Amino acid sequence: MTTARLFVARLRDLGVFDPHGDEVGRVRDVVVTLRAGRGRAPRAIGLVVEVPGRRRVFVPMTRVTSIDAGQVISTGLVNLRRFEQRPGETLVVAELFDRPVTVRTEDGPVPAVVEDLGLELQPNRDWRITRVFCRKGPPQQGSRLRLRRRRGETLLVPFAEVEGLIRPVGPQGADMLLEGYEDRKPADLAEAVRELSPRRRAEVADALDDETLADVLEELPDDDRLEIVTHLSPERAADVLEAMEPDDATDLLSTLPAEAAERLLQLMEPGEAAPLRRLMAYEEDTAGGMMTTDPVILSPEASIAEALAVVRQEELSPALASLVYVVRPPLETPTGRLLGVVHIQALLREAPHQPVASVLDRDVEPVGTDAPLGQVTRLMATYNMVALPVTDHDGRLLGAVTVDDVLDHILPEDWREERHESTEVSHVD
Repeated sequence: MTTARLFVARLRDLGVFDPHGDEVGRVRDVVVTLRAGRGRAPRAIGLVVEVPGRRRVFVPMTRVTSIDAGQVISTGLVNLRRFEQRPGETLVVAELFDRPVTVRTEDGPVPAVVEDLGLELQPNRDWRITRVFCRKGPPQQGSRLRLRRRRGETLLVPFAEVEGLIRPVGPQGADMLLEGYEDRKPADLAEAVRELSPRRRAEVADALDDETLADVLEELPDDDRLEIVTHLSPERAADVLEAMEPDDATDLLSTLPAEAAERLLQLMEPGEAAPLRRLMAYEEDTAGGMMTTDPVILSPEASIAEALAVVRQEELSPALASLVYVVRPPLETPTGRLLGVVHIQALLREAPHQPVASVLDRDVEPVGTDAPLGQVTRLMATYNMVALPVTDHDGRLLGAVTVDDVLDHILPEDWREERHESTEVSHVD
């Protein structure tokens, strides 16, 4: 049975199933066509559905056979070509939620912000936007909070009583778009950001805090993150670079003109800019060019309990958390002499009060900054390592190369696009 009326916010995240009851994916957005001046409500033409592998595909409304409160039923054939928005198409969640509008009321025009859209099934089987749920007041700007407590009177009005929905009339927030990614990984948000128009990408970037935007930029292709960074003010771009992993920040700086990169470096805190300047001096496909300057570093006197507390930090990637580098002071790169490494498994097996020096592995061979990509890859494969220390000629730790850094260099430059290659599968026996 198909519900004749529904709201997009309730449709979002519903499971999409084939006729046999197998889940195909989950609804992430609704695609509509907005045509001004024709006297008809906008038509919903399809759903953006996320299938396994974070691939987003388009499911036409003509292939939706049933929608109820808990699921969407589609025909068995799903085109797995990556969804690409066409001219004239609009994404409801990504582009219409949080849009500032003017509502015509008996007391005159009232400013408001769109929070939801109501769809209604027509006799000809078209789904059209017939209702707009909005909150009185202008959009909130500048806080960069991903979840706000929304205040103000709400209105549920016919589509015809709303002005500004078809053509944006001012800056637009992104709170409701971001709410759907609150508990998801940065890569998922980055995937959604890639599908937005340049204007909407800029608005989303403005709405994100520096740390979250840094995480998203680390997951985007060079062209997309360059577009976002050049949109930011130089001061904010410098703050975001400080929040990025040093190797990713260096990669991003290398795509900028030399003068622009130097200006951002000068705006950064000297202690944050110094590692990036060192990394930029190395060739891209060498250990020095791939390494991060922020591995987990401890003195030999530190306890195993202290080491476990450090590697437990959520912001550490699994590869970085896999090894603790034990060095002589100073404990910031470039450190004193590298004494050895401690594997996370060794930390889990020993008593918390013991010093890390008691479980030191001295057999892990460090590499120099000029070690080529091939040498680093072979060492990792030979010794089943996910990270390697990088030292200078005096044995001082300069950084660490992790397996994700290596993969970024051995995969094709367009690997993010290649994973969305066109294919079609049938869910019908």
